[in-house]
Amino acid sequence: MTGHSDLNKEFAISNELEFVHLTDNFPVAQVRNQYATARIALQGAQVLTWVPRDQQPVIWLSSAAKLATGKSIRGGVPICWPWFGAHASEAGFPGHGYARTVPWQVLATQHLEDGRTRLVFRLAESAATRRYWPHATPVECQITIGPSLDITLVTTNRSDQSITISEALHTYFEVGNIAQVRVLGLEDCEYLDKVDAMQRMTQHGPVTINSEVDRVYLNTRATCIIEDAALQRRILIDKQNSATTVVWNPWQEKAEQMGDLGDDGYRHMLCVESGNAAENTVDIVPGAQHQLAVSYRVQRWHPEANKS
Repeated sequence: MTGHSDLNKEFAISNELEFVHLTDNFPVAQVRNQYATARIALQGAQVLTWVPRDQQPVIWLSSAAKLATGKSIRGGVPICWPWFGAHASEAGFPGHGYARTVPWQVLATQHLEDGRTRLVFRLAESAATRRYWPHATPVECQITIGPSLDITLVTTNRSDQSITISEALHTYFEVGNIAQVRVLGLEDCEYLDKVDAMQRMTQHGPVTINSEVDRVYLNTRATCIIEDAALQRRILIDKQNSATTVVWNPWQEKAEQMGDLGDDGYRHMLCVESGNAAENTVDIVPGAQHQLAVSYRVQRWHPEANKS
């Protein structure tokens, strides 16, 4: 992986973007502009933090997260690609694909006219990655830091045969108290309940969390809204070319078994993941391109003012 000094020579933006090492051989991009601050790991092109100006952090990173080469990072925005969950036929392949635990190359950085900062990454191929995925399908990730956090994952099929992928942006959101959170936008949607033997269920009303939740909502393209009464804000999740939304919180018992969620971490995080999984996999014909795009933004919200 390229050292941070070489990255700074080619891609740094004065007083806005620099590359540093948080631990040995673990470079990250640090962004600070008029709208927000953010950190992005070159491993996995994974957004670790995003803090809009005068706001609490929006993207949650575990206090016990391990930043180590080849290891998944608990929190941020992991990129699940080219499969979501377990591999369909190879039990020994990594869960959620390999993209989140391998290096990505910086292709470009840009100060935009409106003051936002854009970074473009490409998944680095190697003999190890080709063992998991032998197809000629370059993948790029465009990340724009501003008053919103915008992420676009682009898969191009340069092979001579159609390919099928599943994918997700496995985003961890910071919440004040999980017991005071509701997720809107999934009402009446069918979902597969991973906590209950993948039974097919229907969502009635907003999603609330008072025990372990791991649900794959199908055929849903609507904007989702996280209402957070404790932090008095709404997080809006707008997505394009995504038919699946996953909602996940491990709750206390499983969180304690995981070891890297931090003390009571489950109380302060919620994953609402945008992607294409289960019955919503994506077929890409030769020469075609697929783009999964998500935009996150925050609104101040006072629960008492919204009571009828």
